[in-house]
Amino acid sequence: MVSRRAFVGAGAALAGVAAWSKTSAMSLPDAPIMEDASTQPPLAPSAGPDYNPVVTPNGWTLPFRMNNGWKEFHLIAEPVEREMGEGMTAYLWGYNGQSPGPTIECVEGDKVRIFVTNRLPEHTTIHWHGMLLPCGMDGVGGLTQPHIKSGKTFVYEFVMQKSGTFMYHPHADEMLQMAMGMMGSFVVHPKDPTFMPVDRDFVFLLSAYDIDPGTYVPRVMEMTDFNMWTMNTRVFPNIDPLPIGLNERARVRVGNLTMTNHPIHMHGYDFSVTCTDGGWVRPEARWPEVTIDIPVGAMRAFEFDAHVPGDWALHCHKSHHTMNAMGHDVPTFIGVDKTSVAKKIRQLQPDYMPMGTKGMADMGEMSMPIPDNTIPMMTGWGQFGPLEMGGMFTVVKVREDLAKGDYSDPGEYEHPPGTVAYEWTGELPMAAKAPDAPVKTGSLEQKSATPAKASDHSGH
Repeated sequence: MVSRRAFVGAGAALAGVAAWSKTSAMSLPDAPIMEDASTQPPLAPSAGPDYNPVVTPNGWTLPFRMNNGWKEFHLIAEPVEREMGEGMTAYLWGYNGQSPGPTIECVEGDKVRIFVTNRLPEHTTIHWHGMLLPCGMDGVGGLTQPHIKSGKTFVYEFVMQKSGTFMYHPHADEMLQMAMGMMGSFVVHPKDPTFMPVDRDFVFLLSAYDIDPGTYVPRVMEMTDFNMWTMNTRVFPNIDPLPIGLNERARVRVGNLTMTNHPIHMHGYDFSVTCTDGGWVRPEARWPEVTIDIPVGAMRAFEFDAHVPGDWALHCHKSHHTMNAMGHDVPTFIGVDKTSVAKKIRQLQPDYMPMGTKGMADMGEMSMPIPDNTIPMMTGWGQFGPLEMGGMFTVVKVREDLAKGDYSDPGEYEHPPGTVAYEWTGELPMAAKAPDAPVKTGSLEQKSATPAKASDHSGH
């Protein structure tokens, strides 16, 4: 739900800011705030060139206003609370009430003016990742601009020189501020609306956090050992699906602002990689994939024609990135008989459940007590049972009867009769066995049975 909070005291806060002198005849645009983590409908342009807007799963798009030919946006950097999933909220930093911040959309050739108000306890900036713009608008604190101090507002102005998929994030106290969730997507549509058209266009950012069960604030000094792997700062099973109508053409844009690469794999389809941060890939240079690796600090877009209905998994193929918290420092118990020790423990803790002897799949079926403010390591249910997943996992739902513009969850796929894997109930044949190898006799055994004489080194 978007609200429009009054920007109290903005005029006083802006006095003395150098950038404000360029726009002193203007008032600040509204700064809408998003208050929940559900997917908002695409935001059609209210003015300027037309385009097919993107959908940000579990996110939203920032409205703009036109002012003498400039498309104006207003971002507020501030502490936020983000529900990563049911039962877990993270205390992060973000923009306009959420992490990631709202997606910004405009059109190639647009003149864009972005107001950035800092409500953080420390200074910040915004770097427009991948954009071609004047050096002084690049957002590197200390290098290309003064930092935006707490309570101040800066203005960024530039012309969108190329279309494509980009990001925004701070370039001030960068490790901490990005570890706290400060990032957002920036989509620039082609000036020619007939260039690279799709029916559905999705965008999400990959981010990672280290949040101990029972706590709310990420460990900001962590570099590799994260336990919450997110898509748009949500974890499975609370990442909304990507609904697509049968035979529609779809584009998925993915950005990576974690500390490692992510091989994003989609089931049921091969797709074409059509865009990177550097621009659109020419038709003769596109390549087919079923998994696209997203490097750190990069964006990729891929497209496909949704001609096969079903519920198709879309996930990072690093298996520990499809797990939630609770997964670290768990010893391996496969093959360990815990019967006797479980009996003793139950004398003190009657509800004790030994796990891990046969694998970890039991966790997907059991509902055992966990600490406050965390999520089971593997969870989620489908029509055939537990999914035993978490983290960077969602579902592309292709449906024949999906109305244009309908992004609601169509529910579980109804498989046609005879198209689901089934159990074999007949006799199991004996396993094929290779004939025994012949036993060699003769010189080899003779040689091994007769110890070699120790050399007397007489020939030396």
